[in-house]
Amino acid sequence: MSKEHRLGVSEINLVERHLKVHKATEENICAAVEEIDQLYGIDEVSFDPENQMFLLEYDASRLCIDSLEKLISKHDIEISQDWWSRFKESYYRYVDQNVHDNHTHTPWSCHKK
Repeated sequence: MSKEHRLGVSEINLVERHLKVHKATEENICAAVEEIDQLYGIDEVSFDPENQMFLLEYDASRLCIDSLEKLISKHDIEISQDWWSRFKESYYRYVDQNVHDNHTHTPWSCHKK
């Protein structure tokens, strides 16, 4: 039995992301979570205070990691810039772009009538 997703979220395009942050206050975190939760295409957003990490689930055909990072940065929260976080972010960008491209691509076949 599959989970019921929010409006604007297709399970086939659903991705889960973990963004580590630092220099974040509780007020900024709450404001960022509230604003992200209102976005069309977000399925779930939460913050893990023990690991200082945003946990995001969203439809990658509608949103991308860059737009979410900009929104987080707007609330004076710094995304961690260690090598592992940068590596994951570049992988997230690649997958998000691939999902978006596949969603907008019209299949072609030479066997069409």
